[in-house]
Amino acid sequence: MMKEKFWSFSDDFSIKDANGQPIFFVKGKAFSWGDKLSFQDLQGNELAFISQKLLSFKPRFEIFRNGELFAEVTKEFSWFKKEFLLDVPGPNDYSINGSFWQRNYTFERSGRVVAQVSREYFTWTDTYGVDIVDGEDDVAILAAVIVIDQVLHDDRHDGGGISVNFGS
Repeated sequence: MMKEKFWSFSDDFSIKDANGQPIFFVKGKAFSWGDKLSFQDLQGNELAFISQKLLSFKPRFEIFRNGELFAEVTKEFSWFKKEFLLDVPGPNDYSINGSFWQRNYTFERSGRVVAQVSREYFTWTDTYGVDIVDGEDDVAILAAVIVIDQVLHDDRHDGGGISVNFGS
């Protein structure tokens, strides 16, 4: 479950499962050039590091694992709709399509839907459910959801920090 913060003074947030139990923690880096987030397990071990690539023609974020570049999330240009790509090693890229304005979109790989993000209405803040097929890379997909929310937030507000909180 992902919930956009009503007011935000920090980039730290937890990710919770469907039962409301924390499963991951995301820690932001204050006072940095571009967005930088450490994606951690509950013991504080870093599973991934998300870094905004500055001076890029289109929005681009890099995801590192064990200090090495693992994947990139980019906003693709299209005349009629927004599209994102989660570029991972090999032929296993995820295309991310849907209604980003309404926060309802899917992750597809090899022609099949492997994750869905959907927005719940009638809450004080925007709340999103993230449903990932068993066997998929949860960390990579959740990192991409965070990046997409940041890019969409920047598009709406022309700047700003990460504005999401996973959990209910």
